Amino acid sequence: MREMAPAPGGYDEAEMHRILERACAAAGLDSRGSRLLRGHTNAVVLLEKEQVVAKIARKGSRVEDVTRKVEFVRRLMAAGFPTVPLHPVDQPVLVDGHAVTFWTYLPQPEQPVEAQQLAQPLRKLHNLPLPPLCFPEHDNVGAIRRSLSAITCLTPDSLRFMEAQTDRLAAELRDIRFPLARGLIQGDPQHRNALHAPDGGAVLCDWDTVAYGQPEWDLVTIEVHCRRFGFGQHHYRCFADSYGWDVTAWPGYPVLAGLRELRMITTNARKVRHAPASLAEVHRRVEALRKGDRAFRWNIL
Repeated sequence: MREMAPAPGGYDEAEMHRILERACAAAGLDSRGSRLLRGHTNAVVLLEKEQVVAKIARKGSRVEDVTRKVEFVRRLMAAGFPTVPLHPVDQPVLVDGHAVTFWTYLPQPEQPVEAQQLAQPLRKLHNLPLPPLCFPEHDNVGAIRRSLSAITCLTPDSLRFMEAQTDRLAAELRDIRFPLARGLIQGDPQHRNALHAPDGGAVLCDWDTVAYGQPEWDLVTIEVHCRRFGFGQHHYRCFADSYGWDVTAWPGYPVLAGLRELRMITTNARKVRHAPASLAEVHRRVEALRKGDRAFRWNIL
């Protein structure tokens, strides 16, 4: 049987293009010759003629969440924060209840942003005063449990294993004392959620997961990405030195790292029906987790 093609943002190709064309028409933009850049979460499309990126929020996303993100990024831009700028049109644009946003396109070299380049933007974010917007509380445990309840691609034994891991780590999390002050966090900072800026620095580019919570969650996410995706210990050390604090030297690190890895696995497992080719990688990660292999290298999905 032929493998299904990935569904960008949860949409089939025809539906995605129909939404894109109508949104671009409403914004006065030309969608001809557009091409998909990423589709694992949202459908991210480059409008070649405009040099603008259109992001169609994942199917089922709440319009109010996208509207809050747009308002937040406008505030970041006004404050000179290193973020990818919004394209200057009235947005989000709504098409049949689906929210579409438009962003300045920044051409990128082949090499991704290095972990060290994320340190100062994250530190600046973690120290920003809270804007008068209603941000969700960052909740990895809740997100893991929601994904576990929706996963259909794993065996009952694998699901029981991950549920037991979640229960154990959630119990340990309740006893952790966090040393850093709570505030705004990016929620999923990583090499692919940042872009090279024209001035040689880096800008953050994905604000879907911005939340109120502990900065330690952002820092452990960087460490997990460096360790699991082959960037190496040197990349993480440079990041920690630049940020000014090493999450791996803190006693709570193993619990946060364990939960962050579980969230990454369960999120991808939940989305397998939209990206069937990712199933083999999900199985690889689960089996390595069973063996307790913290150095096992993951493939990027």
